[in-house]
Amino acid sequence: MATTHTVLDSPLGALTVVAADGALTGLYFEGHLRMPPADTLGERDERGFEDARVQLAEYFAGRRTRFDLPLAPRGNAFQQRVWELLRGIPYGETRSYGALARELGDPGLAQAVGAANGRNPVSIVVPCHRVVGADGSLTGYAGGLDRKRFLLALEEPAHARAARLF
Repeated sequence: MATTHTVLDSPLGALTVVAADGALTGLYFEGHLRMPPADTLGERDERGFEDARVQLAEYFAGRRTRFDLPLAPRGNAFQQRVWELLRGIPYGETRSYGALARELGDPGLAQAVGAANGRNPVSIVVPCHRVVGADGSLTGYAGGLDRKRFLLALEEPAHARAARLF
């Protein structure tokens, strides 16, 4: 499996995008809490990342609400299930850890869901930023809470923004 990476500019700083055999395996912020060691990212290569570059630019410009990229995040079966649920959270919406645990069939799994969410290797594309505490509070984010706030504000529906003005 040939692993390569590139670094893209974004409103949130440099994003390291990693792929193996044409599928994204990682998307990390500068200073990401769980950034893998540089020697595991493969060679830097701009080729093969065109779709990711375009789709991320569209997302940050507010013109894309869903990604259509091949994904191959590495994780155990439980993590994969949680990451699949994350992909189902619609743009502009949030879910609590407990709600995701209930979707998995066991409300007692909220902490395990939180741990899997925190290990999501494909930030933004697999929208772990859309997961919040039961009371709506922003909880940890491997990219930092300021970035989580930014992403949630970017996705906030216009009617919700307007309602806050009055």
